[in-house]
Amino acid sequence: MNVNAAASPSPLAAAYGTLPPSAWERLVSALRWPVVAALMLGALYLVFSIYAAGQTAWAAGALALFGGAFYIYLRAGFAWRYLFPGVAGMAVFIAFPLVYTAQIGFTNYSSAHLLSQARVRAYLLDQHEVIESGVMAFSLHADGPEFRVVLSTPGTTQPRYVSSPLALRKTREPLKVTMLAAKDEHLPLQSPLQAALPLRDLVEHREALAQLQLLLPDRSGPEAQLRYLGLREYGPVAPHYVEQADGSLLRVADGVRYAPDAKLGYYRNEAGEILQPGYKVLVGLQNYSRMLFDAEFRGPFVSIFVWTVLFSLATVAGATFIGMFLAVLLNWEDLKGRTAYRTLLFLPYAVPGFISILVFKGLFNQNFGEINAILDTLFGVKPAWFADPMLAKLMLLIVNIWLGYPYIMILCSGLLKAIPSDLYEASAIVGAGPWTNFWRITAPLIIKPLSPLLISAFAFNFNNFVLIALLTDGRPDFLSTKLPAGQTDILVSYTYRIAFRDSGSDFGLAAAISTLIFFLVAAMSLLNLRLMRKS
Repeated sequence: MNVNAAASPSPLAAAYGTLPPSAWERLVSALRWPVVAALMLGALYLVFSIYAAGQTAWAAGALALFGGAFYIYLRAGFAWRYLFPGVAGMAVFIAFPLVYTAQIGFTNYSSAHLLSQARVRAYLLDQHEVIESGVMAFSLHADGPEFRVVLSTPGTTQPRYVSSPLALRKTREPLKVTMLAAKDEHLPLQSPLQAALPLRDLVEHREALAQLQLLLPDRSGPEAQLRYLGLREYGPVAPHYVEQADGSLLRVADGVRYAPDAKLGYYRNEAGEILQPGYKVLVGLQNYSRMLFDAEFRGPFVSIFVWTVLFSLATVAGATFIGMFLAVLLNWEDLKGRTAYRTLLFLPYAVPGFISILVFKGLFNQNFGEINAILDTLFGVKPAWFADPMLAKLMLLIVNIWLGYPYIMILCSGLLKAIPSDLYEASAIVGAGPWTNFWRITAPLIIKPLSPLLISAFAFNFNNFVLIALLTDGRPDFLSTKLPAGQTDILVSYTYRIAFRDSGSDFGLAAAISTLIFFLVAAMSLLNLRLMRKS
């Protein structure tokens, strides 16, 4: 027996063991760490940019996201590389918006309280009036790669002050420049001053010019510091407010002091006068208590909530009844033209929903709609579909059931195909009729797999904003309410009106209602799932 032959590797193993790496593999191996390093530097630069913009929380979140991604794809197990995109997507696009919306619900965020306190303070401190007597014309002159600002008395061309060479870069912070008197012995020019730049070049440099604060050597007080006033002028300004050591603002004109009010989100004085704009502050459960304990708000809110639940339940029940009935009818093999009927009945689902809604809006028009024309011919009545609250709600249900039944019909048609025909044959032997077959065989076997889809349909109709917005826009409105509210509004459209329409853009209250909607839909969905599981 040849021991050496037995111990030697197979020709295939020897061949694969001696194959050198391909050029592509060598390139990938050589570029791997440089590419990773470049991606890390890019991620760190993005995080730093977010932090530099003053968004510390966002920067921390981005750092955690990037850090987790690099750790998982460089060090963690192989399975995590597949799970991370899904988990990160859920965190960024589902969990974060939910948490952020809930957080807004605890603030007074609205059109009157859009900014942070620091930005409001900076805005108020920036309010000023121009001291007309100190306004000076300016021109910009090239001096090699840099520029000089020349100030002169308005209406003259004789320079009075000249700046040192400036790079004119865009900066976030103001740049203070000490001007020099334009006298022969003080001219800081290394070469003759070139011609003034035209207006087009001034426009190009206006952002950098706006950051310059020109200090005049022979003046004192407010007139010694000139600010950018436009493409042709610099001038001194007198601030309306000055900040005090305790954080309050003092109005220069009359000496009235305005202190920040952490409850209202305004700067206010002792007489109760406030300064606009306000700033965002935490108000705790104020928005939620307003929904529960404010009688003027609670009345429309409870009515809208009850109508939302009834609207969702009635839509699902009506669409399910019609869709299941048509599916059972079209499953009858002796029915001629089943394919044509199925195609025609599926059309409402094939046509984009917003087109069908707008068509129905015209059909239900009180004076010119075809539906009222038919009712007037047959019964002599012209219902006010959009003016009467009950008729408007009935119209919404009719249109929504019309849009929803084809979906249920297609689902039930597929489920009916899965029911064994032996059950119906056995039922026929004992003499059972179609009604008995439906209640004893068809319905029990369809309702179980259909239940999760019905729950999702309920949740969808609970937030069916498009139908309300396009068909009735929530009208007719409730009368004598603190916030405008419509009788046909559902919670989501009511929230939209509070946040973006005619209710002062109260984002905090809208966020509180949105959070409540989420928990209501989640609770009702869980309850329905448990009831279906027990049945």
